[in-house]
Amino acid sequence: MPEKKTIVRAKKDKAEGKAPSTQAGEFVREEIEHVREGKHGVRSPKQAIAIGLSKARRAGVKLPPPKKGATSEATRLRAERDLEKGQRGEQTKPSAKRSKARLDVLKREPKATASKSALSKQAKQAAARRKARGKATKG
Repeated sequence: MPEKKTIVRAKKDKAEGKAPSTQAGEFVREEIEHVREGKHGVRSPKQAIAIGLSKARRAGVKLPPPKKGATSEATRLRAERDLEKGQRGEQTKPSAKRSKARLDVLKREPKATASKSALSKQAKQAAARRKARGKATKG
């Protein structure tokens, strides 16, 4: 469950007319903070981003799921489900057993994956992929 301040920030972004990806960025920031605080770990910066995006969709941010071929079919379908759940607005209580199991697994993961250098490396790789995609279409 996202923190109240995160939801407020995302709603403020929406009211200001900012893009869904900007609104979702608040949830990603929260997730990275959780890892840095030691609440749990993640295997990679991408995992922290994915958890944040999933939380955003479930909280009602109209963030479209990834396109076919961009990620695995299971991930794409999960994103679609999260989006639908968020748009319905009903908050069902998650299974306590499943929540605890998920947290127990994440607690065993490293915390350094959300370090400044790890996130910087991830951002540079993502930017390089975007540039490469742009070059292919311009030619």
